Amino acid sequence: MKKFLKEFKEFAMRGNVIDMAVGVVVGGAFSKIVTSLVNDVVMPLISLATGQVNFTGLSYVFRAGGNEVVLAYGNFIQTVVEFIILAFCVFCAVKLMTKLHIEKKKEDAAKAPATPPAPSSEQLLTEIRDLLRAQVEQSAPKN
Repeated sequence: MKKFLKEFKEFAMRGNVIDMAVGVVVGGAFSKIVTSLVNDVVMPLISLATGQVNFTGLSYVFRAGGNEVVLAYGNFIQTVVEFIILAFCVFCAVKLMTKLHIEKKKEDAAKAPATPPAPSSEQLLTEIRDLLRAQVEQSAPKN
C-alpha cells in the first residue's frame, strides 16, 4: 500500500499533471462562458435571422401505440453551435500561443552570442600538420 501511495504522490506531483489540472479547471470555466455566449447572444441572433425560431424548443414527437418519444433536435443544434464556437476559440488560443512561442525563439536566438563559423577543411588540415610538426620536433633527439 505504501508503494502505491508513493507512486501516486510521484505521479500527482509531476509538472504535467498540475498543468493538466489547471487546464481542466480553466476549460470548465471557459465552457460556461461559451455556453452563455451561445445561449444569450448567438442563438437569439440566429433566431432573428430564421424568423423567431427558438432552437432549444425544436423537437419532434413520435407517437406509437400510446407511447410518446421526444426527439429534441433543437438542443442538439445548440450544442453543435457551442462546440463550433469553443473549437474556434481553442484554435485561436493555440495559434496565438504558437506565434508567441515562435517569436520568443527568435528573440532568444537574436540574444544568443553568434557562434563562430566552422573552420574549413583546409584550415583543419593546416592545424593538424602544424601539431604533428611540433610533436616530431619535441620527440626528435637534440644534438
